[in-house]
Amino acid sequence: MCNGSLMDKLISFALPLMLSGILQLLFNAVDIVVVGRFSGSQALAAVGSTTALINIFTNLFIGISLGANVLTARYYASGKKSEVSDTVHTAMMFAVLSGIVMLFVGILSAKISLELMGTPDDVIGRSTLYMRIYFLGMPFFMIYNYGAAILRAIGDTKRPLIFLIFSGIVNACLNLLLVIVFHLDVAGVAIGTVASQFLSSILVLWCLIRSDADYCLRISKLKIHPKYLLQILQIGIPAGIQSTVINFSNALLQSSVNSFGSIAMAGYTAANNLLGFIYMSVNAVTQACMSFTSQNYGARKPKRMDHILLDCMVLSIGIALALGSVMYFGGPKILAIYNKDPEVIHAGMEVLSYTTLTYFLCGLMDLFPGALRGMGRSGVPMLLSIIGTVGIRVLWIFAIFPAHRSVAVLFVSYPVSWIVTIFMQVICYYFVRKKVYGGLLKC
Repeated sequence: MCNGSLMDKLISFALPLMLSGILQLLFNAVDIVVVGRFSGSQALAAVGSTTALINIFTNLFIGISLGANVLTARYYASGKKSEVSDTVHTAMMFAVLSGIVMLFVGILSAKISLELMGTPDDVIGRSTLYMRIYFLGMPFFMIYNYGAAILRAIGDTKRPLIFLIFSGIVNACLNLLLVIVFHLDVAGVAIGTVASQFLSSILVLWCLIRSDADYCLRISKLKIHPKYLLQILQIGIPAGIQSTVINFSNALLQSSVNSFGSIAMAGYTAANNLLGFIYMSVNAVTQACMSFTSQNYGARKPKRMDHILLDCMVLSIGIALALGSVMYFGGPKILAIYNKDPEVIHAGMEVLSYTTLTYFLCGLMDLFPGALRGMGRSGVPMLLSIIGTVGIRVLWIFAIFPAHRSVAVLFVSYPVSWIVTIFMQVICYYFVRKKVYGGLLKC
């Protein structure tokens, strides 16, 4: 990451990440497609209504895994072997503990959280069941994500992809078996998800334990080292809070969609899954930017950090525009894969019309905070993202949407919030970069 040409290495790093995200969504899409086609639109709405809530509960800890990624990359690039080892063992122990906490939180709060979101009576029973089973796999979910973050920090994005492919195939097969053959409805897809998360966590643990490198994991050495946990939290908590709060605004938006009934919910679920493919693709570029910036920060190469950001901007815009165009122009046919009901397809297209071709703005919005996190600066970008993204969407939901009640008006808030946030993040990046680079050049 610290020497030679950049663009080819960024693509080589980001492509497996991108494929991992896309495959993960494809396997999640199997959940949605299977229940949508074989259990009906209400089952589709039930699974979709839990997405924003699950993200609220989990994204704080997923954000913290970015702190483990940045810290591991920095020490690895600096050749600090003992620091790498202590960071890895601290991160993995934290993953286990946070997974256990989330298991109980998710199970106990599922129904009341769905009620607060205004989930309709005809789907809330299925939604609650899906969430409770899903959260049984939370320890495995956390172990895989933290383990994959460590592997990506040292430049290995291929093995997490292989693990995901294997576990995803198992997930898809179980979905088809449990829903079509055993008629388990939403419980079937939830059980398949938990089983695949268990498998992926075993694979990533096997990889870390069998390694003879600095990041080798020893079960007997699992321990929270306060010094390294503090550094992980300092970088990761702002990212986690940012993601959690943004998903809180998405939950408010989900509540607004819920007010239109199960047909609109089903259309939004399908459209949101399609948008996830674009997000995962541009997010892979953001993670590449963060990891490359972190290693070059550790190696004290500020000029190379500038080139990393510029190349990532080109990649992110190109990928988002290409995928966004496919989703927009092929939207009706793609949505029909999830559910053939014309009303569901129409509701989904209302969402896609305002979000697909403008999604490159979301990619740019995330790149600048990603670069700053690579330098160890997370606090201010977090605040700006919350103010710009969440503030605009909440204002839109409570001030503009009530006067113009339609799904289309609701989703205009996406590009508007992205533009406002980009403007603030660019200003922040300019001043932080000036300070950070000055310190590196003096050293």
